[in-house]
Amino acid sequence: MTTPRSNFTVGLAVLGAIAVVIAAAIWLGDLSPGGPRTLEVARFRTLGGVGVGDPVVLRGVKVGRVEAIRLAADDWVEADLRISQPDEVPPNPVAIAVSASLFGEWQVAVMDSARAPTDPDIRRELRDARIDAGDRWPGATLPDVGQLTAQASRIASDVAAITNRIEGAVDSVAISDIRSSVRDLRRMADQLVSFTQQQTGQLERVVDNAATSSGQIARASGHLETTLSRIDSSTSAGEIDAMVRDAREAASELKQASGDLRLVTSTARDQRERLVSILANTDSALSRLNRGEGTLGMLSADTMLYREATRTVVQLRSLLADIQANPRRYFRFSVF
Repeated sequence: MTTPRSNFTVGLAVLGAIAVVIAAAIWLGDLSPGGPRTLEVARFRTLGGVGVGDPVVLRGVKVGRVEAIRLAADDWVEADLRISQPDEVPPNPVAIAVSASLFGEWQVAVMDSARAPTDPDIRRELRDARIDAGDRWPGATLPDVGQLTAQASRIASDVAAITNRIEGAVDSVAISDIRSSVRDLRRMADQLVSFTQQQTGQLERVVDNAATSSGQIARASGHLETTLSRIDSSTSAGEIDAMVRDAREAASELKQASGDLRLVTSTARDQRERLVSILANTDSALSRLNRGEGTLGMLSADTMLYREATRTVVQLRSLLADIQANPRRYFRFSVF
């Protein structure tokens, strides 16, 4: 037999159960104690470790949860985000899937597109997600700690491989060959300078000889002119014989001057051939260097090692600088 007290207890329990059901329906439905809820759809290429029920945060504050995840056309992934505070959503929202801790927890961060991470890959994913998105939010996924560690390991391996290749290419023998080539080139330059100085002196002597010969020719011409004038003015007392002798002497001097000029020309021709030979040898050595022949030529022509090392170091510095500037982006510890 039931008593009024037991009936009251049963009724109170039923009312409590009804209240719990109503509160749960309100919380999980389109209404919440803070106001109406909205359902937004974000599109991603990949969601990483995000699952149904994971939180949606805005400036670090939870404003909703992931209600559903499904595959879409053209290799897209769509996530339904139930937002409890739609008035706080920025005008141009984007959704960033990010690791919430080191224990495999993920969340979806909502932010304005202007404050999105500056990483080129993230920017590219957001640009691709905006194409034909309609009312859906563009989304991107930050790499988790494991991916960053793997990437850092790959970068370190690449740096080690490049270092080994540089050490293998530039050994003691290659350095010795380079030093020998530099010494040969310096010795060739010294010989060229010495030869140029010698040729300068010889050319100066050739010019002096040419000037002397020109003077002798001028004097011979003067003698010839004097002789002709005497022939015109004198016809007796042996003056013609004297004029003939003077003409012979002038002719002899002229012949001697011509011989000197021929000798000077021959000397200049011989020196020119030597100069051409030295310049040809120098041009051959520089052509081999320009074509990349020999150890020094190969090192000067192949810039792949330098570009790879520079690119790898720049990427590593950019990664380390980003980790130092934004450590919470990659490492986040939570106790509860």
